[in-house]
Amino acid sequence: MHKQIHNTPFSQRQLRVGELIKQSLGQIFLRDEAKVPTLETKNITVTEVRMSPDLKNARAYVIPLGGKDTEKAVNVLTEFSHLIRKALSKKIHMKFLPKVSFIGDKSFDYAEKIEKLIQKNK
Repeated sequence: MHKQIHNTPFSQRQLRVGELIKQSLGQIFLRDEAKVPTLETKNITVTEVRMSPDLKNARAYVIPLGGKDTEKAVNVLTEFSHLIRKALSKKIHMKFLPKVSFIGDKSFDYAEKIEKLIQKNK
């Protein structure tokens, strides 16, 4: 097997499985199928899912509605990831269900910062 270098693009399979998991997580959160306590999962948006080359690990980038308390939401999702994984196993049928780790999505903050810089320079 070839080792994946950091700058190489994702394979078609990684992208396809990542998109499938993203859509499934979105449905799970929207329908509150994971029953995560202390968190309103309907307000969680999954912006992207990146798969490892062996498809055994998934990094889900999430952001709560309004972008507030991202760190708290990520901590709760990480703590109850076993419940989310169980709900995911009922939606996706793969040989190995990936281990999902949650990361706060900072791309909207970055885009807003760039937008402000552009407006400032006009």
